[in-house]
Amino acid sequence: MNKKQFEKEVARRRTFGIISHPDAGKTTLTEKLLLYGGAIQEAGAVKNNKIKKGATSDFMEIERQRGISVATSVLAFEYKNIKINILDTPGHKDFAEDTFRTLTAVDSVIVVIDVAKGVEEQTEKLVEVCRMRNIPMIVFINKMDREGKDAFDLMDEIEQKLGLRVTPLSFPIGMGYDLKGIYNIHKQNINLFTGASSKDIHSTTAIENLDDQLLDQLVGDKAAGILRDELELVTGIYPDFDREEYLAGDLQPVFFGSALHNFGVKELLDGFIEIAPAPRPKKAEERLVQPNESDFSGFVFKIHANMDPKHRDRLAFIKIVSGVFERNKAYKHIRLDKNLKFSSPNAFFAEKKEIVDESFPGDIVGLHDTGNFKIGDTLTSGETLHYKGIPSFSPEHFRYINNSDPMKSKQLAKGIDQLMDEGVAQLFTLELNGRKIIGTVGALQFEVIQYRLEHEYGASCSYENLNVYKACWIETKDVNSAEFKDFKRVKAKFLAHDKRDQLVFLADSSFSLQMTQQKYPSIKFHFVSEFEPMEA
Repeated sequence: MNKKQFEKEVARRRTFGIISHPDAGKTTLTEKLLLYGGAIQEAGAVKNNKIKKGATSDFMEIERQRGISVATSVLAFEYKNIKINILDTPGHKDFAEDTFRTLTAVDSVIVVIDVAKGVEEQTEKLVEVCRMRNIPMIVFINKMDREGKDAFDLMDEIEQKLGLRVTPLSFPIGMGYDLKGIYNIHKQNINLFTGASSKDIHSTTAIENLDDQLLDQLVGDKAAGILRDELELVTGIYPDFDREEYLAGDLQPVFFGSALHNFGVKELLDGFIEIAPAPRPKKAEERLVQPNESDFSGFVFKIHANMDPKHRDRLAFIKIVSGVFERNKAYKHIRLDKNLKFSSPNAFFAEKKEIVDESFPGDIVGLHDTGNFKIGDTLTSGETLHYKGIPSFSPEHFRYINNSDPMKSKQLAKGIDQLMDEGVAQLFTLELNGRKIIGTVGALQFEVIQYRLEHEYGASCSYENLNVYKACWIETKDVNSAEFKDFKRVKAKFLAHDKRDQLVFLADSSFSLQMTQQKYPSIKFHFVSEFEPMEA
C-alpha cells in the first residue's frame, strides 16, 4: 500500500466513545447509529424486556438480566465512506474504571444528557476525565419527545456544572407532547417529528430564510414564532461554531433529539463525521507519535476474557496509534521484550467478530491472548515506546476474597488472575499474611466477579467485609531511611502489594491517613497508581 492510500485510510477513521449517566439513553443511541450504518436491521429496545433480542452492544448475561452495559464493547460500521468505531462504555457508576480506561483510546466523545434530568453525577466525573485530556466533545440532549427542562436552562446547566463552553448546532421546536421538529442550524433545514420510530430516515426540508412562510406552514404560526425568537437568542448568546476550538477541547457543539424515536440522530451523525477528528497523535513516554507514521504502534486498553463462553478465550483490545497492523506479522511486545505473531486479529461488531488482514490508526483490533497482555502494554514494529495514561484509581469498596471450595483453589486463582488482568477490579495482597483483598469502584462489581468466577472458571468464592477508606500508592526517595522503615513497622498490618507489586497503604479512615501523612512527611501517598516518580 502506498503512502497516499495509507493517509486516505487514516483520514477516514473516526473513533469515539459515548458517555453518560445510566439511563440517559446511551445504548439506545448506539443502536440507532448502527442502523444508519446498515450494521443492524432492527434496533432492540434496551428497556423493553418483552423484546428478546436485547441490545446488540450488550453481550454479557448479567447485562441482559439488568438491562445495563457492564463491559465496554466495540462496534464498527461504515457511513458515507467514513469508517466509524464506537466504544460503547458502561454508564453504570460501578464500572467507571472501565470507562476511564476506554477514554484513553478515543479521539473524541459524545456526551448524552437526559432532557428531564439534566447533568447527573456520573456525567460530571466522566467529562472531567475528558477535560483533563482535552478530548473534543459533542453534547447530545436526548429524550426530547418527553417533557423536560428548557433548552436554554439545560445549556446553562451544562456550562456551569461541566465547565464547558457550548454552542447549539441544532435546536428543538417544542418538546414532549408539543415536539414539532428540529431545526438544523448548521445546515439550515428542518426535520419534522412524526412520532414514528420506524427505521426509515425522515426527510428534511431546507429553510434558508427563517422568515420563509413555509416554516409557519410546517410547524404552525405559534411554534414558528417561538423558534424565530429562540434562534435570535442563540445567535446573540452563543459563539459561532469554530472547528479548531472544538478540536482543542475549548468549544462543545450541542445537538437535540430522541434516540428512541430515531429523531435528530441523523443530524448528530452527519455533524459528527463532518467535524470530529480523525485519529490524533498520542503521547508516549519517549515522544509524541503521529498516526501517519509508517511504523506500527498500539496499546492495550482493555482485556476481556471468555467473550465466547463456548471457547475459553481472552481478547486484548488494542488501539492502533500509528502505521498498519498486519495479520501474521511479528510485532514487539515492549514489556516482555519478545516478538509475537497474530494469525487471527479480530475486528468487532458486538458479538460478531471477523478476522481482518490489516487495520489502520484509529481502529480497534482484538488479539487472542494466552496471558501475554496486561492493560497498558505497548506493541510496536520494533521501537521502544511506552504509552501513558492508563492509571488505576483508588477503589471505593474493599473485601477479603475467600475460597468456598478447597478443591477448586487452582481455578479460583486463575479466575482472579485473569479478571484482574482485565481490569474488572484491583487485587491487593497483604504483606503480613498474604490474604487477598479485592477493591472495586462500585459494589455491583463484587457480584459480577462472583458470577463470572462461577460461570466461566467453575470456582466459588465468598467475601468478608473490610474497613478500608482509601488505597494509597506509596512513593519514597529512600527505602532504607529510618522514617520509611518505621512506617513499614508501625503500619505493617495495613500494607499490601498491588498486581504490579507496587506498595500500597490501606488507610482505614481519612483521619488515620492524615495522621500518617503528618507523621511521615518524606513519604508520598498517591490515590492513582500512575504517578511521576520523584527526582532522586
